[in-house]
Amino acid sequence: MPRRVALLVQALNGAPRTNEALAKAADGEEMLDVLVGASNKLGLGLTREHLRNTPPIRDWVWWHKKQAPFTIGS
Repeated sequence: MPRRVALLVQALNGAPRTNEALAKAADGEEMLDVLVGASNKLGLGLTREHLRNTPPIRDWVWWHKKQAPFTIGS
């Protein structure tokens, strides 16, 4: 499964429509909808549960729409 997630991440690089949909997603669940759709188009067969529990997708979903408590550097 981590290999299939890595393939999805590679496919998202340079996919402007998918990246725009992810950026506009209201919450993590909406992001998962977009990601499952992308996985299905690529024939990867990833489920919401796979994506919800596998980095880096897991971290993207968790971090979406959160503000950093502080930033380091300028």
